[in-house]
Amino acid sequence: MKVTVEKNEQVANMVFGSIYPHYLSRIEKNGRTKEELDQAIKWFTGLDQEDLQALIDEKATYQTLFQKAKIHPNEHMIKGVVCGYRIEEIEEEFELYKRCRQMEKLIDELARGRKMEKILRKEKK
Repeated sequence: MKVTVEKNEQVANMVFGSIYPHYLSRIEKNGRTKEELDQAIKWFTGLDQEDLQALIDEKATYQTLFQKAKIHPNEHMIKGVVCGYRIEEIEEEFELYKRCRQMEKLIDELARGRKMEKILRKEKK
């Protein structure tokens, strides 16, 4: 599927704090914890717990979230399909949409029981 300008804008304006409870519910149904969810999000965004909670509390949009984030240098290792979109094929002009899908891929892997050390990608030496 191809990302459109409209789709990118729609995601940019979504409130992260209103989606976060859905992420949490999904992973908890599969035996994972809020701490694990936060660990994956913090790894990806470079935010600390205080900043993450502040963004949730102030009902920040995904655009604000990713503006404040320092995306992990290994983000290029997050590959696969999320919601019908192959992450590595999302054009650079839709960076925000790509970041959102990358984060959702991490959360999906968490919900599916993947080990945390695999979710938090490391370069092979």
